[in-house]
Amino acid sequence: MLDQDSSVVVIDPDPTTAARTASLFSFLEIEADIASDEEMLRLLITKRHKIISIFVAAGTDCEILSSTLRVVRDLGLKCACFLLTLDGEDAALPTTLKAQLQGTISSRIGYKELLSVLNEAEGYFRFAGKMRGDRSKQLIQGLVGSSIDIQRIRELVGQVADTEASVLITGESGTGKEVVARTLHNVSNRCKAPFVPINCGAIPLELLESELFGHEKGAFTGAISSRQGRFEMAEGGTLFLDEIGDMPMNMQVKLLRVLQERSFERVGGNKTINSNVRIVAATHQNLEQLVKDGSFRMDLFYRLNVFPIEISPLRDRVEDIPLLIKRFINKLELEGRASPRLSDSALACLAKYYWPGNVREVFNLIERLAILFPEKGVNWSDLPDKFRPNHDWLAEQLEESPGQSPEKGSSRIESAFLPCGGIDLKPHLAHIECDLMAQALDQSGWVVARAAKLLNLQRTTLVEKMRKFELSRPEELTTF
Repeated sequence: MLDQDSSVVVIDPDPTTAARTASLFSFLEIEADIASDEEMLRLLITKRHKIISIFVAAGTDCEILSSTLRVVRDLGLKCACFLLTLDGEDAALPTTLKAQLQGTISSRIGYKELLSVLNEAEGYFRFAGKMRGDRSKQLIQGLVGSSIDIQRIRELVGQVADTEASVLITGESGTGKEVVARTLHNVSNRCKAPFVPINCGAIPLELLESELFGHEKGAFTGAISSRQGRFEMAEGGTLFLDEIGDMPMNMQVKLLRVLQERSFERVGGNKTINSNVRIVAATHQNLEQLVKDGSFRMDLFYRLNVFPIEISPLRDRVEDIPLLIKRFINKLELEGRASPRLSDSALACLAKYYWPGNVREVFNLIERLAILFPEKGVNWSDLPDKFRPNHDWLAEQLEESPGQSPEKGSSRIESAFLPCGGIDLKPHLAHIECDLMAQALDQSGWVVARAAKLLNLQRTTLVEKMRKFELSRPEELTTF
């Protein structure tokens, strides 16, 4: 949720396109100032105390972009910078400029995508002053979402990143525990050293010790040479112990010794090896219950649980689903693969699904849709059966026929008259809806939030309908 005092600046030497871009923000009730050059930008900065983002709408004009980034750097601003281009590509930009941008977006961006960009900028603003370099950027991009839960996790990761405390990440299977662990490593002062993961439940008991600590030549049958373990591979960095609850009891004892003494020996060896490794563990199990049951050591639990981070299931943060889908689609496109385009009705339907597989299930669905509908639109009816219960069939009809459905609880209009020759119902209802929206906007002085209340709509829904019917302030009609 964006703060009311948040504002943005649009840098664009063309006043016409600058006004168009600023109008997008006004729909979202975000203050947008326009500047055409570096001098105007500096003046605006002195007036606004919370500029969360600067949008440079100058295509790939390196001179304008470079001067903007120089002002941001010289004044020590914490705002995120985005480049607005016609197609959203920044291939012509020098690497040094790309590294200073939060991202590149298309000037044709819709309000939903823009809202997610603004939430990203808000998060960047909050963390930029707390973390060094571009680590706040990595934190925002690594942990995708705008929900309160994701914001809380970002806060926790930012607080613990540069400490040496052991971290225990808990949550259901598929919620992204390894993603949180990798992000924690990437924003810590160990980021230049290795991040080494190991799944404690996927390795046979007789091999787990060797995998963790390594072995000497001849230590056991098949040990034809010496081999480093994961602790040595992660030296100076982070060792991620996934599914720590599945670790056998005898290995728990050996792991506890390493955590206490910061040293170990390879299997079959007698040379003590010092270890400078940060431990991040994760599990979907309740370790406290395992301690009570006697299958997990209490002393190891308290060694690992110095700084706990719990990830809530995806069904409890449905507002993150569109952002995750967008991220996965972008990932497919970066890999050069065809991607699907999900309609609003499909997204609305997915928001009601239970998601037992959490984020992992979302990615699997997007990959499946990419195969079935490459570079095509995906409607509600195209989703697999389990994602679209029968009572939701109306969602797609509402999207495809704007204005044809009455509000919940409203009664049939008794005064409606059907001519003998009939009518074309869809445009007729659309005309009625457009007229009512125009009346509500006039009554509210074109304040979108007030008009939405008069119509019993969400503000974002009204904004979308205004764009669909091309409703705008009368004075704005002469601007373009």
